[in-house]
Amino acid sequence: MINQSVPPSLNAMFRLQWEQAQDCYVLLFPEGMVKLNGSAGEIMQLVDGTNKVSDIINMLNKKFPDAGDLTDDVHEFLIAAYDKKWLYYE
Repeated sequence: MINQSVPPSLNAMFRLQWEQAQDCYVLLFPEGMVKLNGSAGEIMQLVDGTNKVSDIINMLNKKFPDAGDLTDDVHEFLIAAYDKKWLYYE
């Protein structure tokens, strides 16, 4: 389980940016690029090293009220992103 009071940070090996040609957010790294789906892009935009997990969940729940509670979806993505070393927790 993710500690909701800890802010995740983007791994310095990656850079998040909007890629017009791909029409989505991507993670750039020395060996290539990871194309993010819409949900992943929304979450990763909020990973800035200051927003705690609970903040990210609250912001997304407010932005997408018709989606229901997004807690489990955000946790699932953040676990996967951590496992892929896209982000870390201090």
